[in-house]
Formats: sequence, C-alpha cells, structure tokens
Amino acid sequence: MNSVPDGCRSDVFGELGRFRGELHRCLTGRADALFELTDALLCTDGPVKSLVGLSLAPEHRRGHGAMYDALNQGRIDVDRLQAAVVGLSLPRAGDGRLMLAVDVSAWLRPDAATSPDRLFCHVYGRGRHKDQFIPGWPYSFVAVLEPGRTSWTAILDAVRLGRGDDVAQVTAVQVRQVVQRLVTAGQWEPGDPDVLVVFDSGYDLARLAFLLADLPVEVLGRLRSDRVFRLPAPPRVVGTIGRPVKHGGEFHFADPGTWPDPGVVTLTDTSRYGRASATAWDRLHPRLTRRAAWLEYDGDLPVLEGTLIRLVVDHLPGDGDPKPLWLWSSRTNASPSQVDSLWQTFLRRFDLEHTFRFFKQTLGWTAPRLRDPHAADRWTWIVIAAYTQLRLARHLAQDLRRPWERPALEGRLTPARVRRGFRNLRAKTTRPAGAPKPTNAGPGRPPGSKNRRPATRHDVGKTTKRALSLEERKRHPG
Repeated sequence: MNSVPDGCRSDVFGELGRFRGELHRCLTGRADALFELTDALLCTDGPVKSLVGLSLAPEHRRGHGAMYDALNQGRIDVDRLQAAVVGLSLPRAGDGRLMLAVDVSAWLRPDAATSPDRLFCHVYGRGRHKDQFIPGWPYSFVAVLEPGRTSWTAILDAVRLGRGDDVAQVTAVQVRQVVQRLVTAGQWEPGDPDVLVVFDSGYDLARLAFLLADLPVEVLGRLRSDRVFRLPAPPRVVGTIGRPVKHGGEFHFADPGTWPDPGVVTLTDTSRYGRASATAWDRLHPRLTRRAAWLEYDGDLPVLEGTLIRLVVDHLPGDGDPKPLWLWSSRTNASPSQVDSLWQTFLRRFDLEHTFRFFKQTLGWTAPRLRDPHAADRWTWIVIAAYTQLRLARHLAQDLRRPWERPALEGRLTPARVRRGFRNLRAKTTRPAGAPKPTNAGPGRPPGSKNRRPATRHDVGKTTKRALSLEERKRHPG
C-alpha cells in the first residue's frame, strides 16, 4: 500500500478531481467520448496495442465508431489544457528550482503514404553506424524533471514539428511559451532561481541561449566531443591599433594541449558511476559564422559565453567504457557547487527517456494508425492527460504487483504500477462524462460499391527552400 496521511490524501484526491473536471471542460468537441477514451486508456489491463481494444473497456461506454469519430472530428482547447497542466503541483530541486527537459520523440509512420506532414525521423539502430531515417511525425516535448533517480516526469507541452520548421526556432518559441505559462501560474516569481532548461546533443545551445536571453532561463546541454570552442578575448593592450579582438585562442575538445588551467575542479563519489570528476572552464564560447541560422542576422555576430564542463566517471552501468561527457551552460562564473549541480541535473534528463518508453510501450502512443496529423495531435494530448492523472495518483494507488515482482518501496511506484490500480481510484473521483444516448448505426458504404475517391498520397521530408543560398548572396548582395 502506497499510503499518505489522511489530510494529504484528501488534498491529492481533490487535485486529481479538479484536474479531471478541467480536462472535461477543455474537450470542446466530442467531450464525453474523448474523456471516456482517456479513462479507458488509464484502466485497461496491460499495454495498449490498438485503439479498438480500448472501446472494449468497461469505462468506455460508447462504440468504437464514436471513439474514432472523437479523434477525427473532436476538438481540444490545447491552450486551456496547457494552463491546467502547468497549474498543478510540480517537482522542484532542493533549492526550489524548476528543471525542464526538452527532447524530440518520433511517431514513426513508414507505411502511411496518405498521411501528410511526415518527416524523416532519426532512429538509432542496433549496432555501430546503424542509424536510420524513417518517415514519421516528430514531437517536441517539454517536461519538468524530478530530483533523484526516478521514472517520473511532468509533461507540460508537446508540439509536432512541421516540414518547414527551424528546430531551434520552434524549440525556443515552445520553451518561451512554457516559461510564460509558469510565470502566469505563479510557479516562478521574481527572486526565484532561473529555470534550468536541459537539452541533449543535437541542439544549437548557443542559439537557444541567445533566443531565450530575455527570460529567467539558464540553458544546459551536451556537446559533441569533436567541437572547437574559443577562449575569452585577452585584455586589450593600451595603444593597440585596430579592431578589438572578440575571441581568444582555440579550445579543441579532443586536444588537451589547447586546454588552459581550469577554473573549477570537483570530485564526487557516486553509488552508480564511482568517482565523478568535473572540470570547468569559464567564459568559453563557440565562434559564430554568418551562415545557416545566422545568415539573416543584422550587425556583428554576438559572443555567447558560458561554462564548459568536462565530466569523467570511473565506470558506467554494465560493461560500458566511460567516455568524457562535455556540457555547456549559459551561466558564467559558476561556483564548484553550481558545477556539480549542473552535471547532476543533466543526468536527470535521461528520466525523460523512461517517459517516452512508457508512452509507447504501455500507453500505446504510437499504436494507432491515424491518417490525419491533427487527430494524432489530439491523441497525443489524450496520452499526456492520462499520464498527468497517473502522476497525481502516484501516492494514492495500491501496489498491485505480480507474484514474480518485488514490492515497491514507499512512494516509489512506477507509472505502470500506478496504472494497475487506477480503476479503483476512478470510482472515488470525479466522472464528468455523461451517459451515451441510444442511436442507430449509420448506413455505411452500400454493399458492392467501390471507393472512387482514393486518398491523396504525400511526399516525405522538408519541401521548403531558402530564397537565396550563401553563394547566391555573394553574387547578388542587393
């Protein structure tokens, strides 16, 4: 039994009931069908393999036709639902700081030739250099991380990336909107520590720090081990003629001969990785060039300084060979305790991978074969709403473990175990969906008739092109 005090238990039940009522109000079209679909997703035993299987759950009192109609023709007030999710109790670090993680997860649809807006999504293969690019719908998620080792996160937002989207620009807009909603909901107030936003490799950290510079945000992310950064510019000598120097010497990640003396060195004993050694250099920055994302920038390119951290551990879980981990933070003048907090927070970013795996393997986020990407967006928010209810009920559910499973520690139920007991909690909380009305089945297609309006087939990948390339700009500067 995952028990909580009676007073806290009533508060948790109240927050869960309020969210369920607000969720029903956010469903502005086919509300009852979508809400019962969410309950069926929460109460079905075992992993979700297909949508039609959810219609057989006792919590779903409508037919499978109403379920598909709700996904294809229903409406969700996403702005209101986002505000409802942000307004819930959110996990924080020991100092009260909010830690956000941003990452992309793909809904692969390689055989859906009639589905529009598919992109080539990067997928890691089994083995070295076995990566693939498979058509699908990539979604960018923003989640709040919890301190300590856990399989829980708090999903706040999800945006589907389009054909002509600039990933860094879309991510910056998404993070900006999430932070603004956090401020509006009172989750961040002036005087609180800056919100730490963690990214994995593949993101342009310097550009994201530049686009989010006006917000109370600190950017932290991983870098490739073959990067080259620049040291801070040396002091200008009196009497020097010419333009001031903007960059110092080169800092090759792979060449220790180019490394100056570090500003901070810390040693930490961990139970999972052995001794962790963190070495930090202050005010290191990438040298920007007027190409790609900075091609349209007017004026001198900025110098975006931050703290570069090199993390080395004794061993990895299993037989993995530990390699140095390079991190960059937009914070400057970081103290030793702040350096340790940064790399420890980055390790918590991998908790988001547990959420993605739970979405896909248990809740069946990528199981439906939906044609319309807008229907996929509705289903994505249904999955997020269901997962949010599991997070709210994590201290209320019983540990209905299988005979071969170990008992969970107090307060350490996984999302899958909380889902097993949600059917018992549902009977004690708000159920705003109305009863279905009796009706007759539609006529359907006449027997023997053929479909004379085949669906349109769509190409995969980006189709937008920059107006002028770099070479064309040089030939036609006007």
